[in-house]
Amino acid sequence: MTKQEKVDFVINTLQDLYPEIPIPLDHKDPYTLLIAVLLSAQCTDVRVNQITPLLFAKADNPYDMIKLSIEEIQDIIRPCGLSPMKSKGIYYLSHILIDKHNGEVPADFAALEELPAVGHKTASVVMSQGFGVPAFPVDTHIHRLMYRWNLSSGKNVEQTEKDAKRIFPIEKWNDLHLQMIWYGRKYSPARGWNLDSDIITKTIGRKTVLTEYYKNKKS
Repeated sequence: MTKQEKVDFVINTLQDLYPEIPIPLDHKDPYTLLIAVLLSAQCTDVRVNQITPLLFAKADNPYDMIKLSIEEIQDIIRPCGLSPMKSKGIYYLSHILIDKHNGEVPADFAALEELPAVGHKTASVVMSQGFGVPAFPVDTHIHRLMYRWNLSSGKNVEQTEKDAKRIFPIEKWNDLHLQMIWYGRKYSPARGWNLDSDIITKTIGRKTVLTEYYKNKKS
C-alpha cells in the first residue's frame, strides 16, 4: 500500500466502525469539559465520569468553584489521583477565567495553555470537543496506533501530532482523534492485544511490530 492508501484505509475503517462518535468525558459546556479533561490526566475516563457529577453538583462554573476551598475540591477529586496539583489548578484557573475572560473559557489555544494545569493536549481537547476547532490531541492510544500503523516514528507525542496533522485532512481531525481512541481501547490496546481483531494494524502495521507480536505469541 502507498502512504495515501494506508491513510484512506484508516479513515474508511474507522468511519465504518464509528459512524457516530461518543465523547468519552461527560460535560455540558466548555468549562465542565475543561475540568473533566484536567482530571483525566493519569486517570481513566470512567473514574472521571464518576467524580465530576459530585464536583459539579457543588460548582459547575468558575464563580461557584472559587467559593470552594482548594481543600474541598481536593477531597472531592481525590479518587482521580494527583489531587493536590489538580485541585490547585481548578481553583486558580477558575479565578483567571473570571478575572481575564469574563468567566468564560477562551476559544484560543494560547489563552488556554496559559491556564494553570492546562497543557497543549488539554487545550487541544477543549478546542476540538468544546468549540469544534480542528485539533488533533494525542493521547497514549493515538501515539501507540500511529506507531503501530507506521504513520509516525513514535519518538514522542509532539512528533506524532505533527505527523497526524500532516497526513490526515484537517476536516477529519476532530472525528479521527476520537475514533482512534475508541479503536485503540477496544482493538489495539497496549496489553491483552489480539492482532486478529485489530484489522488496521494487521493490514497496514509496521513490520517490526507484527514480527514482535507473533514472536511473543509463540513464546
